[in-house]
Amino acid sequence: MMTARKTLAARAASVGGPLTPGHGAARGRRRLRYGMVSRQLARPRNDPRQYDDLADAWWEPGGAFAALRWIAAARAEVVPPPPRPGAVLVDAACGGGLMAPYVGGYRHVGVDVSASAVAVAAAHGVEVVRGDVTALPLADGIADVVVAGEIFEHVSDLDAAVREVTRVLKPGGLLVCDTINNTPWARFVLVTVGERIRGVAPPGIHDPALFVAPDRLVALCARHGVHLRVWGLRPRPLELLGFLADRARPVRLRPTRSLRGLYQGVGRKAAA
Repeated sequence: MMTARKTLAARAASVGGPLTPGHGAARGRRRLRYGMVSRQLARPRNDPRQYDDLADAWWEPGGAFAALRWIAAARAEVVPPPPRPGAVLVDAACGGGLMAPYVGGYRHVGVDVSASAVAVAAAHGVEVVRGDVTALPLADGIADVVVAGEIFEHVSDLDAAVREVTRVLKPGGLLVCDTINNTPWARFVLVTVGERIRGVAPPGIHDPALFVAPDRLVALCARHGVHLRVWGLRPRPLELLGFLADRARPVRLRPTRSLRGLYQGVGRKAAA
């Protein structure tokens, strides 16, 4: 354990910061699965410990985090190729490292508050640092690209989170983010309905009170030197229907002008 902690600290410093079964077995698995769901429901909404409860689900096809994998693929489409060898991409709230397959060529540094999540991310090749997105344990201006995927709707201090992801971004660097709008539509689709569909949103994973209006996010980014452009994302309908029939099928997201649900943003930090 001490060796693992020293390794994480060293990594943080190096990027400029502190850092066919029988019936009995089947019944046992059902009890375990239902027990896990019970623990989730017993926790408050937006409790980070839910990610520890679901630590085995990050890379599970059709599992609890399937939609996060779809969003990661859509996010990757707007991440540019590395501008030079050794370019740094900071993955703020990296979770289980779902961006790893898409960012080859970058030095992929992931930060997350969940110990179980960073362990999963490290196993997928991410250089991990445990930390909070509202106080990133990284130095100023180290990142050529910062991705902040599905995190702004989870923080109570949005200004601090935006300040931090822009602080670690180099002048001229690129911010790529996605989050959920604060609308009745988003609350209905992603909470009321989505939490009842395995793979869309685990029960209790969001607190709708923290959903983020695009105008607010754009204004905060501008305050910290990033001109953010935003557009909506929605699943391809036939692929979503295919997923509901067969959970192993991936779903691609496409851009849309509607911002009423999930939306994506890209912006470049002003040059010094």
